Amino acid sequence: MAENIHVRSALESIPSYVPGKPAPADAFKVSSNESPFEPLPEIRAALENELVGLNRYPDMAATTLRGLLAAEHGVGPAQIHVSTGASAVLGDLVRALADQGDEVIFPWRSFEAYPILVQSHGAVAVPIPLTAREEHDLEAIASAVTERTRLILLCSPNNPTGTVLEEVELETFLARIPDRVTVALDEAYVEFADPEVRADSARLFERFDNLVRVRTFSKVHGIAGLRLGYAIAHPRLAEALDKVAIPFGASSLAQIAACVALEEPARTELAARVEWIRGERSRVESALEGLDLGCARVPSHGNFVYLPLGERTGEFVQFALERGLVVRGYGSDGCRVTIAEEAANARFIDIAEAWQDQKG
Repeated sequence: MAENIHVRSALESIPSYVPGKPAPADAFKVSSNESPFEPLPEIRAALENELVGLNRYPDMAATTLRGLLAAEHGVGPAQIHVSTGASAVLGDLVRALADQGDEVIFPWRSFEAYPILVQSHGAVAVPIPLTAREEHDLEAIASAVTERTRLILLCSPNNPTGTVLEEVELETFLARIPDRVTVALDEAYVEFADPEVRADSARLFERFDNLVRVRTFSKVHGIAGLRLGYAIAHPRLAEALDKVAIPFGASSLAQIAACVALEEPARTELAARVEWIRGERSRVESALEGLDLGCARVPSHGNFVYLPLGERTGEFVQFALERGLVVRGYGSDGCRVTIAEEAANARFIDIAEAWQDQKG
């Protein structure tokens, strides 16, 4: 009987990851922080050429891609770890660093996968509430470190709130953390952040051996469907990550697409797309600034905006759905809306205005 099949008891307390809901035919989907742009023509052409070799395994070492990424970030190829998306990289970090019962600290609310990845690998999740301004409480995170702490996850810009860690505060924080504790900086949205505000993680990486930077090709590069992410880590940690990763995890299609995205003319076009999204984010935020939505405004540095609506979150999610917009609700905390096509952004503004008029 199926009920007699044994599964780990720990799974009973682990929440399931909830993806952004698909949109009905007459609605816009702005619930998954996907790029509104189709893959670049250069990437599509490279993928078509690669199809003939799909009967072969991909390069498990991702040699070419690692070389390009190493050059991009000014490190050696041995300091690059490639996996199937940033989520997989984070899971590799937990597996490589935390034994049963070891602790992993992360801000909350933040990326929804954090507690799932931590608990599913047998580690103990230690969530630290955000501040009243929806920012990382670095003081509380540092104070939560114990002898069992193995890993700290930080997300900047933070998903879903859009807040960013600035350089001075992050450097001060890292100086307080013991060398034995790895700090992973999840920078999935970093390209959307204003350069003058965000921390220079490359400089901090040179100073702190326990810092690892996590990146993805799902957002700016627009190849979320191919699943590719990577870590920039010091060689000992990068080697450990390679040991625990799923063999041949990074597909040949994902590798070739990423290589093309890192070269001209793709880089120039992707930079232009980032500027467009920043401009649309500014337009949306300016429109929201003049509205009374029943919640505080949270300036965003991601490709999304966040409304901390509290108990009215579910109500707003339904309100938007009825008007042709699928947004992402987070329990009784708030709602995240991706900056998407111009028409989708305009619809969000219209819905926000209608919400103000009826919220009472």
